[in-house]
Amino acid sequence: MATNNSVRARERGTAYRCSECGWSTVKWVGRCGECQAWGTVGEAGDGRPRTTAPARAVPPPARIGEVDRTAAVARPTGVSEFDRVLGGGLVPGAVVLVAGEPGIGKSTLLLDVAARAARSGRDVLYVSGEESAAQVRLRAERIEAMASSLFLAAETDLATILGQIEAVTPDLVIVDSVQTIASAQVEGAAGNVAQVREVAASLIHVAKTRGIAVLLVGHVTKDGSIAGPRLLEHLVDVVVQFEGERHSRLRLVRAAKNRYGPTDEVGCFDLSDVGIVGLPDPSGLFLSSREVAVSGTCVTVTLEGRRPLVAEIQGLVTASTLPTPRRATHGLDASRIAMILAVLQQRAGAQIGGKDAYVATVGGVKVTEPAADLAIALAVASALRDEPFPSDGIAFGEIGLAGEIRSVAGMPRRLAEAARLGFRRAWVPRGVAGSGPMPDGIRIIEVSQVWEAVGRALSSSSR
Repeated sequence: MATNNSVRARERGTAYRCSECGWSTVKWVGRCGECQAWGTVGEAGDGRPRTTAPARAVPPPARIGEVDRTAAVARPTGVSEFDRVLGGGLVPGAVVLVAGEPGIGKSTLLLDVAARAARSGRDVLYVSGEESAAQVRLRAERIEAMASSLFLAAETDLATILGQIEAVTPDLVIVDSVQTIASAQVEGAAGNVAQVREVAASLIHVAKTRGIAVLLVGHVTKDGSIAGPRLLEHLVDVVVQFEGERHSRLRLVRAAKNRYGPTDEVGCFDLSDVGIVGLPDPSGLFLSSREVAVSGTCVTVTLEGRRPLVAEIQGLVTASTLPTPRRATHGLDASRIAMILAVLQQRAGAQIGGKDAYVATVGGVKVTEPAADLAIALAVASALRDEPFPSDGIAFGEIGLAGEIRSVAGMPRRLAEAARLGFRRAWVPRGVAGSGPMPDGIRIIEVSQVWEAVGRALSSSSR
């Protein structure tokens, strides 16, 4: 049905087109008939091309070997964790989209980036479409982000912003946010599909023609995706996602798209009252500080991109007073926890069925990779038997439904991080010791079944 409408629309002259999938129709509809997206159908004209090539290309195309590659060299922002995610810094002419939930610290980080770039001798224009200039200055004073060559403008009109860029000629432009800017040449309120597309296209054109790095702040929807047309993510050079929970100070920055570097790097930040600070070694945030060994805890090493992070898993198993025992998790996948509890009961003889089970991480970190399965199982078994896991021990490995422990990626990196932090024993899947050189100072204990791991880790001889 949707295909027939598109054919008839092309025959009569297209009047409306979906910005997401290109589906066309002769009348406006609120929902695309092809991809089922809401609010993406807008005027598209008659469909005939309006731009033709000139008689002779000026300037002529250059041979690829003659192109000056120094123009694409990244310049550090001064925030090392942000540079790690960007691939070394900001490239002149690059457009970076920074997205995240409200209040997560996007504006604070970018204001810090603007001040550091200004102190390094660059002219920076910070455009705020959500706050007044006085509000931005108060935050700048609070986080010590004042600089003489940092220019500030509270503006929502696109034409005025382009005029300010023309007057200041900055090296870096920050727009907070792209959904609050509107053009008088486009119908509709700020933030709709047509306005966001026009604002992004205009700023990208300025960035490419003048060699100005542009940072755009983007809002997100309820499901965590970037608000506005999906075309926005395709147009920009880098898409950076801000992650974190409101009650936790930890913030993670990931690159979902990067034309100038890898997308498997993660930056860690600590958000406090005095600003946002990079954490080159955040592992201490995810470990509890105690002098006496306590049952129900086990430490593992997770990989966030290429970065190893140590996380502590805590488990608590108590007698239940309810017909259906509780299963509560925090920072972990609930379905994964349910599977591990079932495997422990069936394959390792752990009597968990009639008891309440609580499993959580320390420090608000989220652990989703299967490499934490063995640490989760050992933490729960330790709580059930009331026997502490060795304080100098660490564990990682994936658990299957048959109770087998499977190898996971990045074993050398995980073991090296554990050895660096002072752990002396590691419970790992069988076969790891012969896969390559192991770090010094850590003893490798190979296990192949979950019952074997529980027996060897929680026996009195292991301590």
